[in-house]
Amino acid sequence: MIKVAVTGAAGRMGSGIIRKITEQDDMEVVAAIEMPNTPLAGQDAGERAGIGPIGVEISGSQDLDKTLKEAKPDVLVDFTIAHAAVETIRIAAENGVNLVVGTTGFSEEQMDENIKNIENAGVNAIISSNYAIGVNVFFDLLKKLTPILDDFDIEIIEAHHNQKEDSPSGTAMTAFEVIAETLERNPEEVGVYGRQGHVGKRTKEEIGIHAIRGGDIVGDHTVLYIGDGERLEITHRAHTREVFIAGVIRAIRYIPTATKTFSSMQDVLGLE
Repeated sequence: MIKVAVTGAAGRMGSGIIRKITEQDDMEVVAAIEMPNTPLAGQDAGERAGIGPIGVEISGSQDLDKTLKEAKPDVLVDFTIAHAAVETIRIAAENGVNLVVGTTGFSEEQMDENIKNIENAGVNAIISSNYAIGVNVFFDLLKKLTPILDDFDIEIIEAHHNQKEDSPSGTAMTAFEVIAETLERNPEEVGVYGRQGHVGKRTKEEIGIHAIRGGDIVGDHTVLYIGDGERLEITHRAHTREVFIAGVIRAIRYIPTATKTFSSMQDVLGLE
């Protein structure tokens, strides 16, 4: 039985993950964590997720170290915000807890700190911008298509709901990094984020990244390969957050037996 701790336990993703874990025969929720000094402390996480009591009380993240020592989870799942997740990752790693992280928006410095804390502790981790199975096939397609269409102009468009805090999305940035790496271009030199204020023609080297925010869009990502007289568009649309949660469940099942410190969803899905 895989014992799982969930942070952001009362949020949309956290509640959905808790609901899905309770449907599995080989895993259970043993800890549910919310923001520091949360007014939800003491409430049953299952009741909060709408599935009835599961015997796990929500606790505030100020008590994370104590909670992990008492619950002894095998895996901690984090879908929160970057500055909070850095501390969560550190404490979980120090407690020997493997990590499945879907939080996005980490700065380079924050990600370096995450990597250092995970490596020093010797735990296994997946830190992915998107756990949807289709999105990770999408990334794999980009690796295959980009070398063939390397003389085409490439633009990335992403759209999300109006409550999303980071922009561009982590998934769009992963797509950008995959493309830039495949083309052996420096991301810092070729990324163009919108074109307001840009003067002059588009260069052949640049890769455009554009963000849309509105309504309740779960997550749309399109990469356009644009040539003279033709274009190819590769699009992934998430219609429900359940697609992300399905990938999280597969990652939880994979990570305790991972053979390397850092795995990707490509590893989980057997794509590399």
